[in-house]
Amino acid sequence: MIPFLDLRDAYLELKSEIDTAVLRVLDSGWYVLGEEVENFEAEWAKYCGAEHAVGVANGLDALVLSLRALGVGHGDEVIVPSHTFIATWLAVSAVGAKPVPVEPDKNSYNIDPTKIASAITDRTRAIIPVHLYGQPADLDPILEIARARGIAVVEDAAQAHGAEYKGKRIGGASDLVCWSFYPGKNLGALGDAGAVTSNRPDLVEKLRVLRNYGSKKKYVNNVAGVNSRLDPMQAAVLRVKLGYLDEWNGRRNALADSYSSALEGSGLILPTISSWAKSAWHLYVVRSPNRDHLIDILKDAGIGTQIHYPIPPHMQEAFQSSSFAPEQFPLAQKFAGEVFSLPMGPHAPMNVSDAVCRSIENASAPH
Repeated sequence: MIPFLDLRDAYLELKSEIDTAVLRVLDSGWYVLGEEVENFEAEWAKYCGAEHAVGVANGLDALVLSLRALGVGHGDEVIVPSHTFIATWLAVSAVGAKPVPVEPDKNSYNIDPTKIASAITDRTRAIIPVHLYGQPADLDPILEIARARGIAVVEDAAQAHGAEYKGKRIGGASDLVCWSFYPGKNLGALGDAGAVTSNRPDLVEKLRVLRNYGSKKKYVNNVAGVNSRLDPMQAAVLRVKLGYLDEWNGRRNALADSYSSALEGSGLILPTISSWAKSAWHLYVVRSPNRDHLIDILKDAGIGTQIHYPIPPHMQEAFQSSSFAPEQFPLAQKFAGEVFSLPMGPHAPMNVSDAVCRSIENASAPH
């Protein structure tokens, strides 16, 4: 059996260091915010090439609090990709704003910058590009459009830890960059965790207040905030794993190269990486109109897969009140019916690409 992802392997490789870090927190007697979180925030900001990082409870909170820090709320519109995980949309609806979907580029699966301008109205307050599957979105034209119109850009980088855009790591280009450290991410905690990186101290200060009950000083609440603080235990684990992120991303890249070589000519639509991008290879996503059949074939061969994502946000029941129709976003609809993800991670066996290739060839061979 080759699982889609085995999180225990990541722990076992670093068991001694992680155990030591966790015991350090337990022994400290300080279990909310504090030095462990502050150290991780500084280390993560430096890694991302940003001036600041603010640790929060999870990736969705990172998005929601970022929109709140920008003052986005009822009556506002936020441009989002039509093809993405639903959290991107949920953050917009959580602050009372309206998600305005824009179709993806057919090669990268990321939001198509050429389609953004036509979606902007006088109510547009922000654009949320998602670095989907680990490949950076094309930021320069998005930032150019946004700055020309006074619109904020909030990057959803939940899948892009260590990815690079035009030679610079994702994390400091726009107003706010939001991260998830969910256990399955390239930099994953042992539970939910998140952060926001930014070069804007004004927004960073607002985020620090919002995440802590809206309080700068204990029992003095300046705004109606929430409790969304990065846990010191998770911060300690993330500090250990951060030291291995580049090495582990290198393993992901090697596996992606192996897949691309083995599956050339297989009939699958393989990932296309732009010349200016360095993917973090969070996922290796392929497409086929015969997806469900191929998934069954791979399952029978003991190879785990997942679908990212089977239902586009505009077709989720959660957004049916918005009256979106399937045909409004044909690319999102098409991708939802064709994409599937092959095993990917720093501990996946390199020979999985050969096993996948053999299974697909057998499925295609005449019987």
